[in-house]
Amino acid sequence: MIKLLLPVDGSESSTRATRTLLATLDWYKERPEVDLLAVHLPVPHVPHMGVVVSKEMVARYYDEECDKMLAPSKTLLDAAGVSYRIHKLTGPIAETIVAQAKSSGSDMIYMGTRGMSALANMALGSVATRVLHLAQTPVVLVH
Repeated sequence: MIKLLLPVDGSESSTRATRTLLATLDWYKERPEVDLLAVHLPVPHVPHMGVVVSKEMVARYYDEECDKMLAPSKTLLDAAGVSYRIHKLTGPIAETIVAQAKSSGSDMIYMGTRGMSALANMALGSVATRVLHLAQTPVVLVH
């Protein structure tokens, strides 16, 4: 059985990737296993931040923000009757996606792109481009 990692951030491009994945499920001999991933950048470490903000507050913030990122794709997958496992992680986005793909034994990373022009992508970079460079597994980009 094929195992797919579907990293999402709640954007239209990640929702489009989820829709495209659902539209292509019949292409697979067996329905793939889907790991749904939300990655949040770490909050900056400020000296003595713990005096004002507890670790529990930060953890709750990450959890709530990841829930928001996952919601559109969860809704689509649930409506289609597709089962999935949820992963909520914190770290550098592209690197964390690739690390999760490796640690969960994913056969493919399936993700959306924001659709920047080549020039904007060169100047600003993109998570999708970084994932392509770092990943050892095939990456499907949905525009």
